[in-house]
Amino acid sequence: MSRMDANNTDSGFSARATRKAQEKAKIIQRETQKETFKTISKILQKCEGERSQEERSLLHAHQDVVQDLNTRQTRRHLLKRKQEEVFDDVENLKTKVKQLAKAMQQAKHVVIYTGAGISTAASIPDYRGPNGVWTQLQKGRSFSTSDLSRAEPTLTHMCIWMLHKVKMVQHIVSQNCDGLHLRSGMPRNSLSELHGNMFIEVCVSCSPMREFIRLFDVTERTALHRHETGRRCPHCGAELRDTIVHFGERGTLEQPLNWKGAAESAQQADVILCLGSSLKVLKKYSCLWCMNRPANKRPQLYIVNLQWTPKDNLATLKIHGKCDTVMRLLMEELGLEIPVYNRSQDPIFSLATPLSTEEKDSHTRKEIAPPSALEDTSQDPQVQAEATPLQGGWFGRGYSKARRKKKAI
Repeated sequence: MSRMDANNTDSGFSARATRKAQEKAKIIQRETQKETFKTISKILQKCEGERSQEERSLLHAHQDVVQDLNTRQTRRHLLKRKQEEVFDDVENLKTKVKQLAKAMQQAKHVVIYTGAGISTAASIPDYRGPNGVWTQLQKGRSFSTSDLSRAEPTLTHMCIWMLHKVKMVQHIVSQNCDGLHLRSGMPRNSLSELHGNMFIEVCVSCSPMREFIRLFDVTERTALHRHETGRRCPHCGAELRDTIVHFGERGTLEQPLNWKGAAESAQQADVILCLGSSLKVLKKYSCLWCMNRPANKRPQLYIVNLQWTPKDNLATLKIHGKCDTVMRLLMEELGLEIPVYNRSQDPIFSLATPLSTEEKDSHTRKEIAPPSALEDTSQDPQVQAEATPLQGGWFGRGYSKARRKKKAI
């Protein structure tokens, strides 16, 4: 071996040894920092009077670690407070509802933004409440829900429908995929379902795009970035897609999401009422909040939610109460009757497109039963016992998949 080759070999060994030494030093440093954090954390958990002189010296020597741990603790307490549910007392609730009623009576254009909180009374879970889907999944718990085909519009859905009927509310912007606004009787042109509708599948190959309303949840086979439902358009043969914006996606369809209607209504609104939404997703859509205007020219914002929302500091009024309770008081204050949902008048039965003979076995989800069929089975204990919870679905599968992907990265 020549002297040059020997020098190259030695330098190669030297470089590898240096890299290994550096990596080892980094590992040792991380482990030391970890142990220091554990030690300081245990000391901080003690009362000041119980700390030894040696422990006080350690705290003094590691002020940066103490500050970091205190910051983390403050964040944890803040997050915990944000997740807590707060209830206004009866008198305060009534006073706030009167203020809301007065604002709605004086307004020219009222838009309502709705979230999962308006559907909990229909046994459909919310997302970020104490027992919400996201809350349970973040805790590593599995989640299931009861048969969605038996869900019906709640008191809040029917109050909203009545407010629109008497022209006190001009538009509804909903994050919900449960289709209950449509089933309450809300006309399509006054409804923007930003995250889709579990009963609607569409053909994007047809022009204009065709939609097919079904009597069952069309999202059985769909998930994050996978929207084909397994059925085909009877007009052009293209694959039909769901309309759902799964967790981690943004809306791309113009209908039935109706972004245009939502944006135009927000621009005309002088009052925006938010019902049962954490607003953590809606806050990202700047067109819904008119933030390009001076503060005194934006719509008045009223929020009904038990938990903190990121728009609380911009709200004219925050009402801490359940949606059904608040809406019942509001209708009483406005002197309006609360309509009762009647399944025989549910628009979905007249709007639905029946499946072809070949498509009868294309899904396994239960169909929404007409009134007569529901009466026949509601008293049958065997039918009730056979009802099994649905795993995943449009409300959970995409979220858990996104979390797994994030962890892998």
